Amino acid sequence: MPPYLHSHHLNDRFQALDQFLTEHQHLWKPRPFTTLRLDWEATYPDLAAHLRQSPLADAEAEFAPNTLPAPFPQLAEQARQLSAIGELPDTGLPPAGHRLDVDVPGRKWQQIEAFSRRLGFSEQTSHWLDWCSGKGHLGRRLLQPGQQLTCLEYDAELVHAGQALSDHHHLPATHVHQDVMAADSRRHLDGDKSVVALHACGDLHVQLLRVASEQGCRHLAVAPCCYNRIHGEHYQPLSTAAQASPLQLSIIDLSLPLKEAVTASARIRHQRDCSMARRLAFDLLQREQRQCDEYLPTPSLPKAWLDKPFEAYCRDLAALKQVPLAGTPNWATLESFGWQRLAEVRNLERLRNLFRRPLEMWLVLDRALFLAEHGYSVRLGTFCDYPLTPRNLLLLAEQGC
Repeated sequence: MPPYLHSHHLNDRFQALDQFLTEHQHLWKPRPFTTLRLDWEATYPDLAAHLRQSPLADAEAEFAPNTLPAPFPQLAEQARQLSAIGELPDTGLPPAGHRLDVDVPGRKWQQIEAFSRRLGFSEQTSHWLDWCSGKGHLGRRLLQPGQQLTCLEYDAELVHAGQALSDHHHLPATHVHQDVMAADSRRHLDGDKSVVALHACGDLHVQLLRVASEQGCRHLAVAPCCYNRIHGEHYQPLSTAAQASPLQLSIIDLSLPLKEAVTASARIRHQRDCSMARRLAFDLLQREQRQCDEYLPTPSLPKAWLDKPFEAYCRDLAALKQVPLAGTPNWATLESFGWQRLAEVRNLERLRNLFRRPLEMWLVLDRALFLAEHGYSVRLGTFCDYPLTPRNLLLLAEQGC
């Protein structure tokens, strides 16, 4: 396993990823779900034909990249090398207090445990600050004798519930009702704070990086999530290196790293497949009815829509999108085309998916380089295995070391 990255390695890895993603953006930016024929298919007809002829099960199964036509194996190997990163060392942690994990879902508690064991700083922490804390489960797990805890949370009910839990465990914790995006959030951050954020979404963790670096917080530990949860249509780079990149990222581009479904149950995956197959069938229908060969965005629909007969589903969605239906569509054939197209889309996405982790690494390295520019010593690595959470990258930043 390769080592985790230190401050002096960050820029070299970023530049290599930037070149890879920029050079091949014509392969990963277009979405098979919304585009009937992708431009790259003319360049790589053997690969396109192979993927289009593959059954849906192939898209879900583990496979050897070298069994697919070029350039898939070569790109897969490049992506693997550029994304390779080691686990941050386990610094140890005293066992959790009695019943501290009550009411925390098992997977979430495992993530908290793994995250908490990686926070090795050269100076002892005196005051933890849990950013977007929810009920404060992470902060309470970190809290050791002689330390204090402040939890910032936007949802007043979670603040109240978290304070009740901390009081129940007789812990020196203060839960604060705070919009972390508001200007006054910085009043909670100062040089003696060690700030942690486990899976704060998009702008929420970017705001933390900006404010904490301005306020000179001693320690930062951030596991980013949901890079597409941003204000505006395009990504605003943080670091000088990313600002100089020719890569321009839309919200749709930023959602690419989040496409994994490793934690979904078989039932949820089946519902997802049915929903997607119906949407793809409706897409074929609306192109024909509107005499317009372009994708028509449709809103998220209640799960109950999947209980409707296929014809009713299409008619109701057409009415919702104000698409008049002429003639008598062959509903059975259309439904089967939807499933056929689902198999094609999922398999074509296998090429696009090669760039998920490289893009996520690019985004997290942008954050790491931003912190390095603000005087932090930075380490970047994983805090748990991928099946526990695909969002397993952890930034550790420390002032004055």
